[in-house]
Amino acid sequence: MYKYIYGPIPTRRLGISLGVDLLVEKICSFNCVYCEVRKSSRLYRERGEYVPLADVLAELRDFMGNHPSPDYVTLSGSGEPTLHSGIGEFIRTVKREFPDVRVAVITNSSMLPLPEVRAELLAADVVLPSLDGVTEDAFIRIDRPHPAFHLRDIEKGIADFCREFHAAGENKQVWLEVFIVEGINDGDEHTDVLREVCRNLGVDRIQLNSLDRPGVEDWVKPAPMAVLEHIRERLSLPNTEIIRRSRSRSDIRSYRTDVENLILEFASRRPCTLEDLQEVTGLSREEVSRYLDVLEKEKIVTPEIGGEAGKPAIFYRKNQETETNETRK
Repeated sequence: MYKYIYGPIPTRRLGISLGVDLLVEKICSFNCVYCEVRKSSRLYRERGEYVPLADVLAELRDFMGNHPSPDYVTLSGSGEPTLHSGIGEFIRTVKREFPDVRVAVITNSSMLPLPEVRAELLAADVVLPSLDGVTEDAFIRIDRPHPAFHLRDIEKGIADFCREFHAAGENKQVWLEVFIVEGINDGDEHTDVLREVCRNLGVDRIQLNSLDRPGVEDWVKPAPMAVLEHIRERLSLPNTEIIRRSRSRSDIRSYRTDVENLILEFASRRPCTLEDLQEVTGLSREEVSRYLDVLEKEKIVTPEIGGEAGKPAIFYRKNQETETNETRK
């Protein structure tokens, strides 16, 4: 039983991801209204070795010595990972000892204004900063930051990091996550400001997200897919995608039962990867993922980790005992 490592788990964005928590407790600079961990009893701005880095690395080495390598080691967990003063050493150690494994860092962006933090992240492969509010009102209402952090500093920190990160090597990616909270940052005025800000950041992707599991505030509800689609269309920026999982058929515009049946036909014969189903259906990765989200929720298909040793993959298998669209007719 590991204390600092969890998973691996199949994920939409990062394939098979092994999570690493450098904090364990809720140590964070923000108290976001949508947080799925818990409310922050206090907010932090000082960096420190909140858990012993040697212990985290010992767990990672034990896992890697006894299991197939994941696609990514992902720094996330209970709070803001860049608050741990050893994050740079951790990333460098992973890249040195396990060069075939990619490292991802999920961050709320609060520490990116600090040059030393940006430098420590340069060895990572993918960094996923968030920027939920691009007006002071939206920023304060959604992220509820420690008063030491300011929106414009964070925006500049993201832009500086993108420039430095891309200069550090090829194939490095920055995926900006924007969490949509209805009534706060879903309006056209906020979207128009977001468009202008994103044009100057230099990120590789913009990912619109919404509530998937209950957050700390009961009033925060999942944004309807139509709202997310409208924001994406109004942004009109390349590589903008929606990562909120589709919860029902009504979430997918023009849901086609023939596509569902085609997916199930192949998944009942043998486990299929998302790429297999893309080829079969002729649909994009995002579109196939939406169908799979619905079928997973209804327990019609199940994701499994498989593949060759050292090369894991996510396969989808049809649950034979589950009623499907065809049997419901």
